[in-house]
Amino acid sequence: MASVKAALSKPFAKLIAKRIKKWALKPIETQDKVFQNLIKEARNTVFGKDHNFRDITTYEDFKSNVPVRDYEALRPYVERVVDGEENILWKGKPIYFAKTSGTTSGAKYIPITKESMPTHVEAARNAILLYIHETGNSKFVDGKMIFLQGSPILEEKNGIKLGRLSGIVAHYVPKYLQKNRMPSLKTNCIEDWETKVNAIVDETIEEDMSIISGIPSWVQMYFEKLIEKKNKKVGEIFKNFNLFIFGGVNYEPYRAKFENLIGRRVDSIELYPASEGFFAFQDKQNEKGMLLQLNSGIFYEFIEAEHFFKDHPERITIKDVKLGVNYVMIISTTAGLWAYNIGDTVQFTSLKPYRVIVSGRIKHFISAFGEHVIGKEVEQALKEATENTNISVNEFTVAPQISPEEGLPYHEWFIEFENEPEDELTFINDLEQSLQNQNSYYFDLIEGKVLRPLMITRIKKDGFQVYMKSIGKLGGQNKIPRLSNDRKIADKMYEFKLTK
Repeated sequence: MASVKAALSKPFAKLIAKRIKKWALKPIETQDKVFQNLIKEARNTVFGKDHNFRDITTYEDFKSNVPVRDYEALRPYVERVVDGEENILWKGKPIYFAKTSGTTSGAKYIPITKESMPTHVEAARNAILLYIHETGNSKFVDGKMIFLQGSPILEEKNGIKLGRLSGIVAHYVPKYLQKNRMPSLKTNCIEDWETKVNAIVDETIEEDMSIISGIPSWVQMYFEKLIEKKNKKVGEIFKNFNLFIFGGVNYEPYRAKFENLIGRRVDSIELYPASEGFFAFQDKQNEKGMLLQLNSGIFYEFIEAEHFFKDHPERITIKDVKLGVNYVMIISTTAGLWAYNIGDTVQFTSLKPYRVIVSGRIKHFISAFGEHVIGKEVEQALKEATENTNISVNEFTVAPQISPEEGLPYHEWFIEFENEPEDELTFINDLEQSLQNQNSYYFDLIEGKVLRPLMITRIKKDGFQVYMKSIGKLGGQNKIPRLSNDRKIADKMYEFKLTK
């Protein structure tokens, strides 16, 4: 019999679904309200004064006064906030900094304000409530829930607390979920990822886990350790585990592996959270893409990825986006980020309502020969090449091989297989075919004998984990880039090459 908590979640889910539908059906109006509010609230900040916010009434005004910036370009303002100054990017001071390890700029301090913090929490909650509303399944709220996340221990800098986003959010888990939430605070505070996962296994192995959440590659590590201890599939260990919540990477390359580890298919919800804002979540089980959060204090702009590196590329709002185009997403937020390039590329899968998929990173692409291959394309190629086969892949990354010892250049795929292909040539051919079908530039380069077809380098079991550990990025929110335009990662991966 369902508990009172499970029963009450259904009318609450219905109410939230109704509220979301209201703004989702008026997207342009909703975004315009967000835009006007952002400008009004930040008028008297240092940034607002520097960029004539008092004279901004339209989006055209905003574009001519506020250039697109990345973290490096915004850093002079951020540093003043970090030093404890008030009213710099947003009114007052932030309540937190989400500290992220930037690949090029060292540590980044992303402000989180009292206005922006609730949107992180509400979006995660609403994703689960919409799932309950759609499926009628609320039994899982009585089971134990695990969120694989960073340590909730926060430091302090000039009176402002700082830590990883997932660690900050851990302080906002609603009271009614606290009893069910795992792991314990003590375990959650363990910094070393491998030690932490082992402790989580010990704590959860005999519990009734119903929701498991985290980045797929790290949840996979947790699942493998559970199976090692119990010699049973995860679905047998946790009979009521029926919902997997994930974000950070595309789940598709992991799906077959996960179904094998679990022993059955479970429902999943995809989230799109970042330190800069909670941008989207999957609102329907059978629709592609995630519902863009238009009512969360974030104003969105988009620039076509193909034109991004040109002088003065066109900036547009949701009103002018098209399906299937690769866009760089630009945000302005109640945390004081203005026309800020977060580095992600997205594609719209639906315009009624606005749904997106994350297609990659603007810095993560291969265009050594003008092919501009993106993350979504290599993931789709792998999905198609492994579909209806026994092949399963633990992890992979792709890089160009510009100067091979002999023959034409090519794209090199570093793959750690769980189940190897019986016929490697067919597998390579299927991968190659899918990539050529998706990317006409790549097809032309192969046809024109500028490139030869891709080649595979096999990686030892756990090779990617060992590599991530060697660079101090094992666990948490860290993930291996799907592809790079240079060979920094590729050349390191040779240390983990499988030799037959």
